[in-house]
Amino acid sequence: MRFTSRARAKGQPVADKSQPPLATAKPRLLFLDALRGIALIAMASYHFSWDLEFFGYLEPGTSTQGAFRLYARAIASSFLFLAGFSLVLAHYPQLRPSAFLRRLGIVALAAAAISAATWWFTPDAWIFFGILHAIALCSVIGLAFLPVPPIVTLVVAGIVLALPSLVSLPAFDHPFLLFLGLSERLPRSNDFVPLVPWLGALLCGIAAARFAADRNMLDQLAKLPPGPAWLRFGGRHSLTVYLLHQPVLIALLYLGSLVIPPPSPDPVADYLSSCQQACGVQGNDSGLCTRFCDCTLDALKTQSLLEPLQSGAILPEQDARIKSLAAECTAISRAP
Repeated sequence: MRFTSRARAKGQPVADKSQPPLATAKPRLLFLDALRGIALIAMASYHFSWDLEFFGYLEPGTSTQGAFRLYARAIASSFLFLAGFSLVLAHYPQLRPSAFLRRLGIVALAAAAISAATWWFTPDAWIFFGILHAIALCSVIGLAFLPVPPIVTLVVAGIVLALPSLVSLPAFDHPFLLFLGLSERLPRSNDFVPLVPWLGALLCGIAAARFAADRNMLDQLAKLPPGPAWLRFGGRHSLTVYLLHQPVLIALLYLGSLVIPPPSPDPVADYLSSCQQACGVQGNDSGLCTRFCDCTLDALKTQSLLEPLQSGAILPEQDARIKSLAAECTAISRAP
């Protein structure tokens, strides 16, 4: 504020029009907490299907194919969209550096803990860039789009979402570049949410929130049904729920398996399913994968290697016999 001579005489402040307007307080959108709660429930249900597969109650590959695959993508998209929307509510038009860095540090620390835990328990499929890693990095990038016109942000989001189908180069197969999501071969991981295309979902959330804020729609959005309190509570503490839900689900399933053990797996069906899944992830067509897996299965049976391979007694990347028969079957499968 500054004072004019007349204002000084009356003792009244006069606004300085040369200064930018102060940011008005935004209403709290309770329905966003409820939406996060719904996303958490969806995430837990998907992870429960993964746990059922891990314990042997579902066929291998069930949770990563078909409808389950689409379900997982929808869940990840919803989390990143809500993260982008919330980024605008918290830091537009005025960035709050200390609050942003504090939240970023918490998410990054949780992501590192997830990586460390999965490296210890499942080193062959550890989570090196999962949903928390994606939220942390995408949020940093998203800051640059907060002042950008929302239509521009939406166009960039569309490009990012389409990029994986347009660009796939072996140069991005380097381990330190896998997080970009532009490699020819997808890495093996229990939760892989690369920068591309998932940054596009966060940018869509930023664009949607900017459209709403620029058109003074936040007050109307604040009047939407807030949902039950327990759902909002989970949404407000989404990071804690995320970190705790899997240990709880696994513990419950373990106790359940003591009462109702899972059916004994069929080693042949188990091998064919895992082989075809791994082959398909590398971008090969289904016909080639079927020929390759049938060939390697016959070779493994002939050399009595199927049971040791399935039990983990031998590791395919370290055993010369496995490498040799894989190379032979690759040549046979690709032959015209």
